[in-house]
Amino acid sequence: MKKFLAILLFVFLLGFLAACGGEDNEESQKDSDSNEENTEESSEGSAEGGEWTPEQNIEMVAPAGAGGGWDTTARMAAKVLNEEGIIEESIGVVNKEGAGGAIGWSYIANQEGDPHSLFVSSSPILLVPLSGQSDHGHEDFTPIANVIADYGAFAVREDAEWENLSELFEQMKEDPSSVTVVGTSSPGSMDHIQFVRFAKAAGVDITKIKYVSAPDAGGITQVLNGSADVFSTGVGEVVEQARAGEIRVLAVTSEERLEGETLSEFPTAKEQGIDEKFINWRGFFGPAGMTDEQVAYYEQKFKELSESDAFAEIRTNYGWNEMYMGSEEYKNFLDEEKENLKGLLEELDLLNE
Repeated sequence: MKKFLAILLFVFLLGFLAACGGEDNEESQKDSDSNEENTEESSEGSAEGGEWTPEQNIEMVAPAGAGGGWDTTARMAAKVLNEEGIIEESIGVVNKEGAGGAIGWSYIANQEGDPHSLFVSSSPILLVPLSGQSDHGHEDFTPIANVIADYGAFAVREDAEWENLSELFEQMKEDPSSVTVVGTSSPGSMDHIQFVRFAKAAGVDITKIKYVSAPDAGGITQVLNGSADVFSTGVGEVVEQARAGEIRVLAVTSEERLEGETLSEFPTAKEQGIDEKFINWRGFFGPAGMTDEQVAYYEQKFKELSESDAFAEIRTNYGWNEMYMGSEEYKNFLDEEKENLKGLLEELDLLNE
């Protein structure tokens, strides 16, 4: 009996020790697996924290109809970003037109925190809110990068009485309301303001200028049929009509003559003794709530776009100049530009923040 009990006790101890060893091995394996998982998670977290990349296709909004400056800039940028492999994800351009850009801005404002929604804009994102026509201004979005400088033009019918901008302003100094100026944008927005700046520099009483808006791209038609005298617009919108001999460009708003066929024939206001300039900058924004990593990603991609040969060729074709600004520089520029425009709108009694 004693031998039997001793053997039974011995077997029990062996089983107990084996069980403990198995648990130790299992715990050791769990610890090893846990360490590997933690290493993988740490590596993934580091990659996510250091370099964000898009997780789906990108929507790029042009807050206007097809064919205008915003639409053209968005489509040309998207084309080069994809075709040159700067961004692999597909970029789709959509038009959200209306209210001088406010419809598109409202759409993006509802995409807060979504890094796959971008939009292009320019001076109206400052001017339209200042004149009380939008609840959203540049402060409600994330500035990413400015990419180009475009310029304005003042055009008349080919048989108009004025040969240059100086002659036009001489008449307007005598009677500002004798000339009807038409533009695509609303009063207090870009086409109006660019003309007013040059008229003021020439000594015209800007409070008496007669400006009308033709939002459906009918400005050139009004000039050609005689219902308006001067078309204030972007230089790209008058090249074809000037080439066809239908209109005469009195001046462009750049400091120096633009390069390119036909474009180089347009005189500047400065060479006519009017010391003023107007740059129609255009850049890209995202919604509020973007992270620093997301901004850094797009900032670098738009810099690559700006420096590419493909986009340089597009700039030449459209008479654009390079004007790259990164996110922080762009934000500071926008803040300063807004303050500069406030005074002009106040003088016109159009300031309505």
